[in-house]
Amino acid sequence: MAQLWKGRFKKELAEETNDFNSSIAFDSRMFEEDIKGSIAHATMLGTSGIIEKSESEKITAELEKILQDIKSGALAIDRNAEDIHTFIEGELTKRLGQTGKRLHTARSRNDQVALDIRLTLRKEIIAIADKVKKLIGVLCDKAEEYADAIMPGYTHLQRAQPITFAHHIMAYAAMLCRDLDRLSDVKRRMNVCPLGSCALAGTTYPTDRNQVAELLGFDGITLNSLDGVSDRDFCIELASALSIIMVHLSRFSEEIIMWCSWEFKFVELDDAFSTGSSIMPQKKNPDIAELVRGKSGRVFGDLTTLLTVMKGIALAYNKDMQEDKEAIFDAVDTVKVCLTAFTPMIETMTVLTENMRNAAAKGFINATDCADWLVGKGLPFRDAYKATGELVALCIDRNLTLETLPIDEYKKVCDLFDDGIYDAINLEKCVAGRLSEGGPGRESLAVQLAAARKKIAENH
Repeated sequence: MAQLWKGRFKKELAEETNDFNSSIAFDSRMFEEDIKGSIAHATMLGTSGIIEKSESEKITAELEKILQDIKSGALAIDRNAEDIHTFIEGELTKRLGQTGKRLHTARSRNDQVALDIRLTLRKEIIAIADKVKKLIGVLCDKAEEYADAIMPGYTHLQRAQPITFAHHIMAYAAMLCRDLDRLSDVKRRMNVCPLGSCALAGTTYPTDRNQVAELLGFDGITLNSLDGVSDRDFCIELASALSIIMVHLSRFSEEIIMWCSWEFKFVELDDAFSTGSSIMPQKKNPDIAELVRGKSGRVFGDLTTLLTVMKGIALAYNKDMQEDKEAIFDAVDTVKVCLTAFTPMIETMTVLTENMRNAAAKGFINATDCADWLVGKGLPFRDAYKATGELVALCIDRNLTLETLPIDEYKKVCDLFDDGIYDAINLEKCVAGRLSEGGPGRESLAVQLAAARKKIAENH
């Protein structure tokens, strides 16, 4: 297929140069967006009187046929074409002759590709947001199911204070809700139409850029033609938002991997979302969580690629910018496949509540509540802290817990203790008594669930 720019050149392009220059392998996925953009452009050319209305109508009708032919498989995309724009225009010209050649009036491939990638990523953001919402919904369902399941909360990976499993996973729901907001912000800033910027300096034709923007569902147009063709901030922003999603999925994966181990045994993954070992028959490996954790680095790399590509190029368009698509499309595809696999893994996993409760009891995570009880009896907190520390050391020596330590031993450390201490350090009451907003108590959980469900019900 001939290059659109061939008129200036006398020699054929070297095969190696053509292969290196071509982007059809990765930009062909934008065929629908390219055709829809061209239909809007052709419509505008006709209504603005730049080309005959009859020709505009022929072009739009034939573009619709080309779109359907590609979707049905009747028309295969030529992998020897330089890019998807060249292929579509070449096919249109093949079918309509001179009329087809009029489509590119008042347009450059520079603003055309800037349009196509915005349209493509706008669609992908919606798809990713839907997957994030589904995961949040699964977390909310799990939280409701295990609202009273006591587990240790950790700092420094050391058992710290009692919480519930519901409270723990709703922390991830809160992260994912912020991810939805970030995706929405990216989509809002992305949703301006660059078509009409042409190569870099606009056009002498009386185009109606706002008509094109309206036809394609944009909120407005880019206000500077140089920026219109050279801006890839929206790719970088999206890659950043996707990287943060992967941070959250990777952190969650790390916990799932630990919780599945015999050292924790807090959860068990469904057989459908685990694998075994080729030589160790006892193994049940959390491969999905491990792969999600590993693929996070891939998305971070895509963000770094985009930043590096854009950091040193002068205005306006440069061929370096062809590298934007492989990076951002890889980030998009990776996040989508991770969410697709991760969500049902969480949905089907079994929570081993008794093991969590036992770990909480043995971790002395009610020590703070013990100290607080002494403070309530009038002892200064630092003295209460010291007394409780002595009790913990005693329990460790005798292989006991604060709940099973006899009251006589309590009194030896501090004579303020009485049988009421056992009620104060009951793990369930320790959790229920945390009434501060955002805590693990029932009322706080209800607020968190309502906020998360409201978020996933919103139209981002």
